[in-house]
Amino acid sequence: MQASLETLSTLERRLKVAVPVNQINNEVENRLKRLQRTVKLHGFRPGKVPMKVVVQQFGPQVRQEVLGDTVERTFGEAVREKNLRVAGYPRIEAQPGAEAAADFEFTATFEIFPEVKIGDLAATTIERPSVSVDEPEVDRTIEVLRKQRVSYADVDRAAASGDVVVIDYKGTIDGQPFDGGAAEAQSIVLGEGRLLADFEAALIGMSAGATKSFELTFPADYHGAEVAGKKAVFEVTLHKVQEQKLPPVDAEFAKSLGVEDGDLARMRADVRANLEREVKRRVQARVKDQALKSLLDSATLEVPKALVDMEIERLMAQMAENLRGRGMKPEQMNMPRDAFEPEAKRRVSIGLVLNELVKQNDIKAQPDQVKAMIEDYAESYEHPDEVVRWYYQSGDRVREVEAVVLENNVVEWVLQRAKVVDKPAAFEELMGNAQ
Repeated sequence: MQASLETLSTLERRLKVAVPVNQINNEVENRLKRLQRTVKLHGFRPGKVPMKVVVQQFGPQVRQEVLGDTVERTFGEAVREKNLRVAGYPRIEAQPGAEAAADFEFTATFEIFPEVKIGDLAATTIERPSVSVDEPEVDRTIEVLRKQRVSYADVDRAAASGDVVVIDYKGTIDGQPFDGGAAEAQSIVLGEGRLLADFEAALIGMSAGATKSFELTFPADYHGAEVAGKKAVFEVTLHKVQEQKLPPVDAEFAKSLGVEDGDLARMRADVRANLEREVKRRVQARVKDQALKSLLDSATLEVPKALVDMEIERLMAQMAENLRGRGMKPEQMNMPRDAFEPEAKRRVSIGLVLNELVKQNDIKAQPDQVKAMIEDYAESYEHPDEVVRWYYQSGDRVREVEAVVLENNVVEWVLQRAKVVDKPAAFEELMGNAQ
């Protein structure tokens, strides 16, 4: 094998590899001989098929397999010989007439991993939210938990905000029905904003058995492009009005939250502990985002296009899977490929910077750190010991935790070099819509 290397740009390289054709021919011949001893063909006993027939039947396929194996093997050897770190997959092209010449020649065009330089973080400021969990936060969380356990009872009165109504409806535009414009026995919680505000407003005040017609105009930016900005007429029949019934905060409620003896004080202590644990995780997430952004902003590197393309494919596949999980067809969303590029580039860049930082500073995930994180995860479950065992039953699960611990250690490395400022923050702002 002979290999020559050409530099096309900062990261792009082209390898030209030449392999004697007689080596390929010898390997093809050897494989056909081995095949002759085992192949079964109609009219011949096993092992007695003439070589001429074997060549006719399997020669082209075997030659393609040998060529493929040869390209893969010699490319790997050439890359190791040239001490190259290939990023992504190479583009392989056989030279015209390569098999007829004395040497089989092909070129492999690819990118290499970039040089990564980590900048000075001394001038970086990272804000760490400071949030306390007090009685009002516990009270609000308990109210959320009550709403999650709400039940509904039929009532004989007009529908109001907060009620559940069961309706049939039919919609038309210019007298014609449209996709998604009709349903039967549809349950709707009034006031949640899941339907257009004008549609919900028309239901307020209706009673069971009532029928009503009304007009509404779809917003110009409505997600259904075929009806956006158009005026529709709906006919609605309301079958049932149900009122919310929140459970009382008593021993039974505490038991539903996993407090076996129903003790309310213990229930409040558990709620507070869970909130404090969640606050801690969200503060860590905020700090981690800032640390990784600071690290990325300080670094100098050129991102291989091949890696970005691979990450785009992964993100698009992930998006499609999420859409299917919601009963949607990915092709209907018509997401352009370049919409994923900024996030793909950011993720690849962070990965390259983290890898370089870990290598330069010998940062590792220590077993005791991994154990502590698994135990912390398990603490929020009813049977923590079982959760810990579940993690350690799978090497893949443990490796996932190791990756998080390693990333946390990188963040700690950044925090030791940057300026960290504790900044008071509101509980609601930190938690967002988590409750």
